[in-house]
Amino acid sequence: MNSTLCLTGLMRGELLDILNHWGEKPFRTKQIWSWTHCKLVGAIDDMTDLSKDFRQRLKESFYFCRPKIKLRQVSQDKTIKWLLELEDGLCVEMVYIPEDDRGTLCVSCQVGCSLSCPFCHTGTHRLERNLRVAEMVDQVILARFELMAEGLRVTNVVLMGMGEPLYNYDAVVKAVRIIMDPNGLAIGSRKITLSTAGVVPRLADVGRDLGVNLAISLHGVHNEVRDRLVPLNRKHDLTALKQAMLTYPLKGGRRITWEYVLLEGINDSDEDARGLVRYLKGVPSKVNLIPFNPWPGTTFVPSSMERIKSFQEIVGGSGLVTVIRDRRGGDIAAACGQLVG
Repeated sequence: MNSTLCLTGLMRGELLDILNHWGEKPFRTKQIWSWTHCKLVGAIDDMTDLSKDFRQRLKESFYFCRPKIKLRQVSQDKTIKWLLELEDGLCVEMVYIPEDDRGTLCVSCQVGCSLSCPFCHTGTHRLERNLRVAEMVDQVILARFELMAEGLRVTNVVLMGMGEPLYNYDAVVKAVRIIMDPNGLAIGSRKITLSTAGVVPRLADVGRDLGVNLAISLHGVHNEVRDRLVPLNRKHDLTALKQAMLTYPLKGGRRITWEYVLLEGINDSDEDARGLVRYLKGVPSKVNLIPFNPWPGTTFVPSSMERIKSFQEIVGGSGLVTVIRDRRGGDIAAACGQLVG
């Protein structure tokens, strides 16, 4: 392949600089950007308002690396999961959750995951590599392209698929900036959520560099419990995480979202609920209580719905916004913690 750069991995300013160096007029950038990020084409030859000679020059320097769909599954609740094959043959999964007022796309940022959280199926797939910028942007482009014919929209993006976003930080930041570009995919910062297990040294950077919504995978309020469920806690413990959140640069009116998977007999007691309330004191917070989604080989057991509701009553009764997450896509292994690629 003579091409050197995946076109969708460039920011608009980078593309402008390259075309300026070629001696092209600035409107060429607008044309190409519109084809890739608005009209969602997947080949340079589809850019029909460009001359044949110019398209040939583009093909000598750029290419498309859109992943191939190996499998598409639709849940009984209309959740959609795609198994995507990347250029090198490795695979990741992407999930779309339709709702009345939005369509949320869960995007992967790594092939596999290094965190090894024992309740999460993704943790059984060893980390093989980080995704490149274009491989994350192209998940959004591909989903929009695939869903258009069905009248479905991608309005929200969550970096909550496979992998830990903050261990692929630079590429994630660039991909999110491309996704937010108002002249392209145009998904604003309020519609994007970055979910992390709590890589503390990077948390302030997220607020400074992106200003998107932040979700923390908590799952335990005692270090000995969280050490087991989120091994990263042994490096960045609950005290360090809380301090980072107390100083996190939240935009006006926003809250930190705390993800809490409820596991029978491990982290679902009334005392755990009261401990969660104490831990979140002083941090503008929203709590997502997540019923555990089993997967083949797991030894963890979901908390009963009665126990989850009792837990919610204690946390919500303290004044914290507390939501029990709907189970979506469980019949196609597309639910939280089930993605494995």
